[in-house]
Amino acid sequence: MRVLFLTRYPVEGASSRYRVYQYVPYLEELGVSCEVQSFMDRKMYDLSLAKGRTVQKIYLTLLAIAKRIAVLTKHRQYDIIYMQRELFPLGGAVVERYLKKKGAVLCFDYDDALFIKKPSRYNSIATFFRSPTKTLDIFKVVDCVVAGNKWLQESAQKHGARRAETIEVAEDVSRYILPEDRASRAKVTIGWLGSPSTSKYLFEIEGALRRVASEFSDVDFLMVGGGEFAMPGVPWVLRDWSLSGEVDALAEIDIGLMPLPSEDWALGKSGGKARTYMAAGVVPICSAIGYNNELVVQGETGCLCSSEEEWYSTIAELVQSPGQREKMSASARNHVIENFSIEDKASQMNRLFSDLLRRDEEEITKAKAAD
Repeated sequence: MRVLFLTRYPVEGASSRYRVYQYVPYLEELGVSCEVQSFMDRKMYDLSLAKGRTVQKIYLTLLAIAKRIAVLTKHRQYDIIYMQRELFPLGGAVVERYLKKKGAVLCFDYDDALFIKKPSRYNSIATFFRSPTKTLDIFKVVDCVVAGNKWLQESAQKHGARRAETIEVAEDVSRYILPEDRASRAKVTIGWLGSPSTSKYLFEIEGALRRVASEFSDVDFLMVGGGEFAMPGVPWVLRDWSLSGEVDALAEIDIGLMPLPSEDWALGKSGGKARTYMAAGVVPICSAIGYNNELVVQGETGCLCSSEEEWYSTIAELVQSPGQREKMSASARNHVIENFSIEDKASQMNRLFSDLLRRDEEEITKAKAAD
């Protein structure tokens, strides 16, 4: 079986790394021949996180489109084309329809509510041309939609997908260092891990964080990957993100934050940040919305908050309770080990591929018989 994975980002992009790249070695062991082609290379990805430089962004986008078209001319060499998000960030689902018409077996993987338009902080041109209805069109074209959570799966089915499955994100817990002195350290580190486009959600709990910062002298604040960021009254230490740096930072963090706004778009989030915290033994505190309510067991593997007052009281309690943090840390990590192993999710993906090819063969046989 040969599968062409077409990702949006290089391995540095979290959604592509977690939805495709991490599974490739395990799928290869299961006998799947994998090829991955990213729309963005590292240079384009880094540029996409920067403001301005519009001309260079347009040039690199056109270059990326040309490279992807070149890969797609060889689509008949593959049994399945697995699209992690849409093939192209601009325009309609024209190429997806063309490939399906030519007999390609298509999967569409998504782990965000892409059918709800969100403005890009760094690229107003991309925001202008991006069409949420394109995602809805793709649902109807592909053989299977692979969703990051049940709400996304149900949304695809509601909008006409012929088949939709949920494959939750896996975590490789072996990546993470578990410091032996975490519960006994002199200071408690509250951390946030993400990208410049999502750091704004910390302002949902700004009041709670300012209270914690003013009342507890033994608390540090560490942000990884948020870019340029400032919150008056909260002394965030800023670090750039890297694969190795992420692991090192998580070993320093005791409490991980995942605030989200109360809106439909947040229902599409698949818990990646919280699951990463949990895998690293960091106690997650999350907004009580959407998939977070499924992932986090309140008071056991983390904490869920519905108001700013709850955020403050939860953080304050955990800061003062090293024993509680230690217990939650172990429970959170074990929950990930038991429910989100890469081996299990790769096997689920492999079974899906086999079933899609079997059904495709059956349809071809029926069509020939009808002729």
